[in-house]
Amino acid sequence: MSSPPLSSVHDGPTPLSGPALKLFELITSSWVAAAVSAAAELGVADAMSAAPTPVDQIAKLVGADPDALHRLLRACADLGLVEELPGRAYALTEVGRALRSDAPDSMRGYARWLGSPAERSTMAHLADAVRTGGPVFEAVHGAPVWDYMRDHPESASVFDQGMTDISSQITRSLVDEYDFGDSACLVDVGGGRGRLLSLLLTAHPHLTGVLYDRPEVVRDADPALSREGLAGRCRVVGGSFLDSVPEGGDTYLLASVVHNWNDADTVRVLTHCRNAVTDGGRVLLAEVLVPDGPAPERTAKFMGLSMLVHCDGKQRTRAEFAEVAERAGLRLNRVVPGTGVSVVELVRA
Repeated sequence: MSSPPLSSVHDGPTPLSGPALKLFELITSSWVAAAVSAAAELGVADAMSAAPTPVDQIAKLVGADPDALHRLLRACADLGLVEELPGRAYALTEVGRALRSDAPDSMRGYARWLGSPAERSTMAHLADAVRTGGPVFEAVHGAPVWDYMRDHPESASVFDQGMTDISSQITRSLVDEYDFGDSACLVDVGGGRGRLLSLLLTAHPHLTGVLYDRPEVVRDADPALSREGLAGRCRVVGGSFLDSVPEGGDTYLLASVVHNWNDADTVRVLTHCRNAVTDGGRVLLAEVLVPDGPAPERTAKFMGLSMLVHCDGKQRTRAEFAEVAERAGLRLNRVVPGTGVSVVELVRA
């Protein structure tokens, strides 16, 4: 449910100034997010290249009204996603290429999810969540978030792709910045389609892996896991980590997972991992941490609001991770900072 904030862009004249201008930029940042999401939903970047492309041609490829698409793309040009050229033509920028489905750093799925009706209508009730202290997803949609996803496979598909996009990007630092040298069997709990696990197994040839997530998710596991070189080193297992996790790994990784769950459910999942890990093993939580004091960390703090609204989860501080670990029979051994996420390393108490 992660939702790092997007900033609005202001380069032209406005009658506002000072605090009013700053507030205007914050208020209208939702317009910016809506434009990016619309471009992603339409598949505009997939229909373009770095070469100039007439808007009429793009519109035909994506099934859009040419004039309306021109209005969208000229706004996206101010965001740096495309370059506007003479003759109502546009070319993708480096940033815009990340909206392509086939980009290695693709964020198209995440942009589609953030612009989806299920997401936007939920975040519109943030004030209600703050009043009550709990999620509002069920009140808005008639079912808790995970039940809703089960019963609405189209929304679930957009959500799963979005979470794969954002998780794989912010956890990519794990591949190079955390030492898996003394690990042998890595169990990726809640690992989605396995994009991160495929990167880890490729970077660390000595590792074997287990991808574990809901059956309907791992059914579409990353093709890389079944290709020559990884197929013999990885098992794909479907199940619910609220009930159990596969046994026998010496390293259990939960990357951007426990922030989706309240303390009681987090303790439940960590207890399963604690009981399944081999002697001397460890449980790794790859998360964006909230600072212990009043320090800036916009991504974690705004993610925390998304968790509040959707699923009663939370972004946690180091102290809060230590508390849930203790309740699960684990001990916080250390926190390894990273450029994307930090790794909270837990061992048996």
